[in-house]
Amino acid sequence: MQENYNKLTSITFEALKTIVGLEAISSDAVDLEKYGQDETEDFVFLADVVVKPKTVEQISAIARLCYEHRIALTTRGAGTGLSGGALPVRGGVLLSTEKLNQILEIDTRNLQATVEPGVINYVFQEEVKKLGLFYPPDPASWGSCSLGGNIAHSSGGPKAVKYGTTRDYVLNLQVVLANGDVIWTGANTLKYSTGYNLTHLMIGSEGTLGIVTKIVFKLLPLPKHDLLLLVPFKSAENACEAVGAVFRAGITPSAMEFMERDAIDWSIKYAGEVNFTIQAHWEALLLVEVDGNHLEVLMQDCEHITQIMQEHQCDDILFAESAEQKNALWKIRRKVGEAVKSNSVYKEEDTVVKRAELPKLLKGVKAIGKKYGFSSVCYGHAGDGNLHVNIIKGELSEEAWETELPKGIAEIFELCKQLGGTISGEHGIGLVQQQYLPLVFPTHQLNLLRAIKRAFDEKEILNPGKLLL
Repeated sequence: MQENYNKLTSITFEALKTIVGLEAISSDAVDLEKYGQDETEDFVFLADVVVKPKTVEQISAIARLCYEHRIALTTRGAGTGLSGGALPVRGGVLLSTEKLNQILEIDTRNLQATVEPGVINYVFQEEVKKLGLFYPPDPASWGSCSLGGNIAHSSGGPKAVKYGTTRDYVLNLQVVLANGDVIWTGANTLKYSTGYNLTHLMIGSEGTLGIVTKIVFKLLPLPKHDLLLLVPFKSAENACEAVGAVFRAGITPSAMEFMERDAIDWSIKYAGEVNFTIQAHWEALLLVEVDGNHLEVLMQDCEHITQIMQEHQCDDILFAESAEQKNALWKIRRKVGEAVKSNSVYKEEDTVVKRAELPKLLKGVKAIGKKYGFSSVCYGHAGDGNLHVNIIKGELSEEAWETELPKGIAEIFELCKQLGGTISGEHGIGLVQQQYLPLVFPTHQLNLLRAIKRAFDEKEILNPGKLLL
């Protein structure tokens, strides 16, 4: 990949000012630092300038300017990413989509919505809910992450196990290409078989192929009921084994989340008190939700799930009887990532395997940690085999952290591959996982991906230094 990019000059700065106005541009040191980091470890990379456009026309003009002068152009949403995907590692222009934050239309007749990329996930969910509609993808950071960022990584969340990820709800995208051209990638229809599917190519491409400026989502009717169970286990492996058994019994929960003991303790300490007692002998918890329109059916599902959990030696199950209890339990799960970050220097790996292989993955992660001298806090979307492995620095020396730990991470990823999985389920490759791509892709496949990148972005200005080496 090319490395040499031009710095912003007084001429190109004046051109940016003409495009968006001086009030939408900042080269202030505080702003550059703020927009030069996300939630990935402690990385900070400074752009030459931060630009906050309001329209697709402005974004097109910015892209054209950067393309003509070969200036690096990195697009950023809300900055909640965990792979460094929006960090301006080559400097240049940092384009924030925060002002493109409008829900343009909610089409209740066709169950669709058209939105701008800066809309916050939770805000969108609440707006469609008012109309009796449902947008399922709900990452842990749903209260702050943007829909454009969700597109960049095909974000999932707890409900992906039943409803799928962001990818499953995108019908069409308006995209600004590297040279400033504006395209629509598909059609606002449920079926599409008209040439290559550029919509799905853009989803998960981490801003390396184009800049998303409008999104057309598919929506669902809002389920009328949901029930939530908290299932404790004395054995984390038993908890993982129980997950597959539920699906084999013909039940598809709307969420099936796993938390091991340290994740529970750290999250409760971070999020505040809870209205139940964590027993000393609990090693792991499953948070299981079912949803639908018929309460009696959901109650039968809960009874069946309870029976399966008991067969796998669970402890006494807690049934959330109120909205307050449900919210408290979900708060613990959604705050785990923040809690880990507040406690220690760490690296988060977004492993994913076939659901039934989750017990082997968890056991293998712990064995690899013992081999290389690191501890880990594991949690994640057990229902779809997506385990977030937070590696804790603890007492590891700087040398071991920098030189030995990557070997351990590589072994974890090799294990994922052996178990039929891969190295990222929803966080993306970004900056931090690039070095591990050859573990899952042969050279000829990596070359194919690079050729796709060049076809969309010949000068390689879009989000350089990410995804592909």
